[in-house]
Amino acid sequence: MLKMGQINRLEIYRMVDFGAFLTDNDNEEVLLPRKFVPEGADTGSVIDVFLYLDSEDRPVATTQTPKAMVGETAFLTVVDVTEVGAFMDWGLDKDLFVPFREQKERMVKGESYPVRIVLDKVSGRIFGSSRFHVFAKKTHEDNFRRGDKVDILVCSEEEIGFSVLIGNQYMGMLYKSELRRAVKPGDRLTAYISKLRDDKKIDVSLRKPGFSGIIKEKPLILEKLGEAGGFLPFNAQSSPEEIEEHFHISKRVFKQAIGNLYKEHRITVTADGIKLNS
Repeated sequence: MLKMGQINRLEIYRMVDFGAFLTDNDNEEVLLPRKFVPEGADTGSVIDVFLYLDSEDRPVATTQTPKAMVGETAFLTVVDVTEVGAFMDWGLDKDLFVPFREQKERMVKGESYPVRIVLDKVSGRIFGSSRFHVFAKKTHEDNFRRGDKVDILVCSEEEIGFSVLIGNQYMGMLYKSELRRAVKPGDRLTAYISKLRDDKKIDVSLRKPGFSGIIKEKPLILEKLGEAGGFLPFNAQSSPEEIEEHFHISKRVFKQAIGNLYKEHRITVTADGIKLNS
């Protein structure tokens, strides 16, 4: 069975002047236009193609690879806006159509947005939706454990952090207080499950929770001490805001890291700060 919006491995069973007809095990056929027929391919050749509907709603194949397939979400750029919706560059000759009703906010030409690739099972048409949160799961359903490594897509900036899509399926939150580097919508990052909340929502961090995550922050503190001449006016009594502003880590992680450095005799903790041991 041909799978629209997906990569299909099909066999060339007939060559024509304008391309090649491909078939699957169910003897369904689809045209691969001449410009996409690989050099040297002939009857009997097996090739991987992406399937979608052309401008006349006929199934067609291409060897071009889209930036996302049906069921996936990607950050795409608007190339045109018309009276019926927006058209986005998704890596194919035919742009992806996003109807106005599927736009979380009215799209603007030249801007980029997170878009879910959707297949209308009745018509076979593929369209985009920036209402990706409608398709994503909002609860973790006990499928994760704290510390699990996950792939995330940064979707939008909120007051407290960034809304992210986890593993292309679940919505989560990456808090600004957890960041020590710039993050922007469209970034694909490796993250860790930091908290599975009682309301079944998911928090993520770019740092691995636990002791291994603390170890990664120790060089940062030592580097800051070196840059400051060996002393910094921060310790366990400093406010979370001061720690966040200077180190871009939480106060909890800071306290654990300096405690570990103190045990290693690499720093001295004083009443007014921390000092690098010589």
